[in-house]
Amino acid sequence: MVAAHLRNQLGVETEMLRIVTTGDQQTEWSLEKRGGKGLFTSELEAALQRREADVAVHSTKDLPGDMPTGLAIGGYLPRADPRDVLVLRTGVEMPRLIATGSPRRRLQIKRMFPDVEFNEIRGNVDTRLRKIGEQQLADGTILAAAGLKRLGIETWPGVEFAPLDFEQMVPAVGQGAIAVQCRVDEAAKFTAVFDGPTLRAVAVERALQTALGGGCHTAFGAHVAGETLYLFHEACGVRSTMLSAADFQDPGETAARLLRQWGLLP
Repeated sequence: MVAAHLRNQLGVETEMLRIVTTGDQQTEWSLEKRGGKGLFTSELEAALQRREADVAVHSTKDLPGDMPTGLAIGGYLPRADPRDVLVLRTGVEMPRLIATGSPRRRLQIKRMFPDVEFNEIRGNVDTRLRKIGEQQLADGTILAAAGLKRLGIETWPGVEFAPLDFEQMVPAVGQGAIAVQCRVDEAAKFTAVFDGPTLRAVAVERALQTALGGGCHTAFGAHVAGETLYLFHEACGVRSTMLSAADFQDPGETAARLLRQWGLLP
């Protein structure tokens, strides 16, 4: 998708450089216990720094809040559906065991099902769906709507999909957005050809992430929908507020002010 966009907007030829990240290789690792920070990005960023690649394509929610020296976000494709989807085995109304390694998802789904317990399954989306629907390793799991849509998965044997609204489940920072990372000195030429509204929203979300230093071990989510910011943090629960035009002009200051207001920063 990014390659096609760059060909169309800049009239350039593109070549794919396939890189397998540590996070993709270590499918048995617990991201919560390992920390997760940079596991899906470091090898791609190293290719940029070595000038083996001109851009790196990331799922934005995999990107840590801090950016390696010399690198920047050039832009984003238009954001897909950012919601999380509760996937339950057909016939299950009150799940007792949900498979997710995400602290953010665990704490929020426990507000819906207070007695639920958790285990962890890794693998691609097909593998996870089979583990719920066919192997019955848990009553359900939680997946990103954007990932399901990009894979063309609308239904799956033995499971039911229920998208969760932002009051029920605040998404991860950047969820649904594909980020295009580049070297700092080339960022300007890319920013002009990517999606402005997605950049506007994700800049605020990432400023909150940077201020908190959040990684896979932190139960934290932030999402900007239009002019409304939704935030979840293990220390304060769900918060929401309207943002002004000025708030979008200085995401760093906005993040610091709101986090202090909600007691998350001194």
